[in-house]
This record gives sequence, C-alpha cells and structure tokens, in this order.
Amino acid sequence: MAKKPQLAVDTRPWRDPSAKPFVRIRNVTKKFGDVAAVNDVSLDIFKSELFCLLGGSGSGKSTLLRTLAGFEAPTAGTIEIDGQDMTGVPPYRRPVNMMFQHYALFPHMTVEQNVAYGLKRDNLQRDEIAARVAELLQLVKLEDYGKRKPDQLSGGQRQRVALARSLAKRPKLLLLDEPLGALDKKLREETQFELVKIQETLGVTFIVVTHDQEEAMTLATRIGVMNQGEIAMIGEPHDIYEFPNSRFVASFIGSANMYEGIVTEDEPDHVRIRSAELGCDIHVGHGADCAPGQILWWAIRPEKLVISRDKPLDPGPDGANLLRGVVEDIAYLGDMSVFQVRLESGKYMRVTRTNARRGDPDAITWDEKVWITWADTAGSVLVS
Repeated sequence: MAKKPQLAVDTRPWRDPSAKPFVRIRNVTKKFGDVAAVNDVSLDIFKSELFCLLGGSGSGKSTLLRTLAGFEAPTAGTIEIDGQDMTGVPPYRRPVNMMFQHYALFPHMTVEQNVAYGLKRDNLQRDEIAARVAELLQLVKLEDYGKRKPDQLSGGQRQRVALARSLAKRPKLLLLDEPLGALDKKLREETQFELVKIQETLGVTFIVVTHDQEEAMTLATRIGVMNQGEIAMIGEPHDIYEFPNSRFVASFIGSANMYEGIVTEDEPDHVRIRSAELGCDIHVGHGADCAPGQILWWAIRPEKLVISRDKPLDPGPDGANLLRGVVEDIAYLGDMSVFQVRLESGKYMRVTRTNARRGDPDAITWDEKVWITWADTAGSVLVS
C-alpha cells in the first residue's frame, strides 16, 4: 500500500503568529526639517528573509535603510536587531553591513584585497583571512579573478566583488541599496537569480531597496511597498500582485486597467458594479467589503483579459464582463503582444496576449473590432 505523501512544512515565519521577528521596526519617523521622509513605519522582518523595500523616488525606502544601518538617527520610534535595541548604537557596532549602489571598490586594490579589507581592519589572522576570501570568491564565482583590479572586471563582476566584501565580516543583516541598478537589463535579470542563490546558501537576512518592480518580485520573500514615507502594503510577491489593497499598489506594481464604478448589488457570493467609464456592468464572483451605492474602483491586469474577434458564447450574468472595442495600437514584445483597445465608452483598455504561435497569420491586427471578456474573479475591488 502506497504511503500517504507528507505535507511540506511551511517555512514562512511571517505566517506564524508566534514567530519572533529578527528585525523589529516600531513607529519609526525620520524628519528632515518639517518634512517626514519616513512617517510612523512599523515593520517586522524575520531571520533569513530576503525582504524588499519597493518604492519610487522620494518614497522613503533609502532613508529607512540608512536608519537601519545607523547612518541616520530616527526622529521617533525604535529599531531592534536580533533582540538588541539599536538606539544610540553607532553603525560600526551594529551586526549589519551595507552594500551601496555604486559598489565603492578600491581601484588600486585587487579583488582579493577588496574582499579582505574589512577583515584586515579587524586584525584577523592571515590564514583565516585567506580562507574566508577564497570561500567568498568561490561563492560569487570569481575564484579565478582574485588578482584582477576593479577596472579589469565587468559591471556584473564588480557587483559580485562588492557583495563578497559586504559578506566577509559575516553580518547578521545585509542591507543592499539598489544593488543591481548599475547593470544592464539582461545582466540584471541573470544576477537576480545568483543573488537569491547566494542568500539562500548563507542564510543571512537581506533587506534590499529597489525601485524596480520586476526585481522585487524576483528577489523577495516579501515586499514592503512604500509611498510618501509610509508602508502602503506588505506581502509576498503573489499577494502584492494579485490582491493589491489600494489603487496605488495596483497601479505601481505591474500594469493595471482601473475604472471607477458604483455598487448596485452587494451579496455574500457576488458584487455587481456599474461602470460608466467601462460602459458595462462588472460581475465579481465573490463578496467584497462594500455597500450598495458605494463608489469604488475595479482593477484588472492586462493578461487576465480575453480578446477575440467573435462574441463569446458565454458572457457574464446579464451581459456583464463583456466589452466591445477597436484595436488602436499593438506593441509586439516577442513573447507577447500588447493591444491598446478603444472601448465604445471612449475609454481605453490594455490587453496582453501570449504569442504562442510563431508568425501567426490569424493574429488580431490594427483597426479590428474586438470583444473583451474576463472571469468573474479576475479583477480586484478597491475602496481606496
């Protein structure tokens, strides 16, 4: 008789109410004059997480990172790392290291000397330094580059040297400020996976600041989306993308079509929204935190929409979730095509479609009339 497969153990401590945070940020505010760069932020980060602070310019993410490092003193609030209150603890006394965006490698030193620099400052034995440098260069796949200087390396190789140097003193917490920002797109995508593997191998807690949504989604165990000095949402990448909690998060993460509407039916198993902007009703196949007559917004990702020349045989209840429009523009991106469709209401809707067939002669083209439909659980109801 076959054994019943055992369920995998959930190793995500943030889902365990009894788990103790490794980094505990409580009501931290940082003001510069009268301007609050960070405003009353509270956040728990757990051991061995790769946590991303994601936001645009001026959102407060880098200021919060510098406050964790000790380069900025909070105006109010407290920070604990591994159970220790960091109030008044200078940067060099914290169990933290920071990797800066521009790497700041010493140009006159070799790769080995750059990685060993902090260890020599700590007066470690020569043999111990050599062993740790060799271990780190092997980890970042630069064991054959130890005698080279930074100007003899590519951008990706310099990034890995900076990472090895940041890890040399075995910090409990590594802070990375836009670590891949100086790399070109292709190299950045390749390096993202390398960074994840290194973090998983070492088990060091990483906090990464980035403005790049795709980078955050690729790297992170969880993401904290920041806006105007505050945390707008915290969640795993899937939750942030599929279940945004506000219009800001829905529009900031990825691409989203968003329309205003008014609730006409509010039942436990469905909601119906009338949207003049769309020119049709939206049938949502689950309950929502709303009330009849309430004005709210409905957002849907372009890949959740189905575009076709022919009218669907099974549209939504009472004609909901069904639109007519004209293709005004198409962007061919290789793996997918993006259609800009002008609806009969005059508004626009963006639809993406995977290019599953090579050189598809029947592909929808410019100026064609099309139908657009979607599943009743495909969109998000947003009240703020």
